[in-house]
Amino acid sequence: MSAPRVPPRVLTVAGSDSGGGAGIQADLKTMLALGVHGMSVITAVTAQNSLGVQGAWELPAEAVRAQYRSVVDDIGVQAVKTGMLASAELVEAVAELISGTDAPAVVDPVGVSKHGDPLLAASALESVRTKLLPAATVATPNLDEVAQLTGVCVESEDDLRRAAAAVLEYGPRWVLIKGGHLPGNADAVDLLTDGSAERWLRAPRHDNRHTHGTGCTLASAIACGLAKGLAVPEAVTAAKEYVTGAIAAGFALGAGIGPVDHGWRLRG
Repeated sequence: MSAPRVPPRVLTVAGSDSGGGAGIQADLKTMLALGVHGMSVITAVTAQNSLGVQGAWELPAEAVRAQYRSVVDDIGVQAVKTGMLASAELVEAVAELISGTDAPAVVDPVGVSKHGDPLLAASALESVRTKLLPAATVATPNLDEVAQLTGVCVESEDDLRRAAAAVLEYGPRWVLIKGGHLPGNADAVDLLTDGSAERWLRAPRHDNRHTHGTGCTLASAIACGLAKGLAVPEAVTAAKEYVTGAIAAGFALGAGIGPVDHGWRLRG
């Protein structure tokens, strides 16, 4: 008998969501659904449910470095995804780690939760701009994060190019500006560009408020595609299709905003 095939390995560096809809939990569910082996470095622990974030506690940078080195030095990775990093110290530690790893990195510059709760200290923004974004193969900010990082306020599709240019100035190879929060659009419109090539991604906007974890899920799905050897545009296109289906299948959980359904493709 031949040995079982080893699936591509993807590492998420992010915070834990105790409600299971976002963060590390969403990342690992996405990775399982998309056929890769998911591994994790936990940067922070949150007390979180469908109503919001009730508390957050970051881990020491030493613990984050130890988790990362333990996985990468023994098991290896084909892609890394980052999410909640909480503080300037953790941002800089993770930026150094991924810069020294020979694998594509998808950076989701998480600033606030779906409920508006802050997940990144204001003092860490400059570290995100100058340390983390330059290490990114793909950066995936939403419109609030674009405004927070660059000061560019996106009010129409025409503004997406301006937002992308502002983020690219910080050094990521590609940027995906997520336009899901753009008001008045029948479609959810995203722009992917490296400053020369660009791809517009459109999907129907589903009438479903249960969208907790969309950003984490999309970034993780992109990392899965990259780990499988897809080029960035193809990985992002496939990830957009996956997350659109997950949003359409999102379900009520608790008394607030429910999660997307990471296993929608597995239900037949």
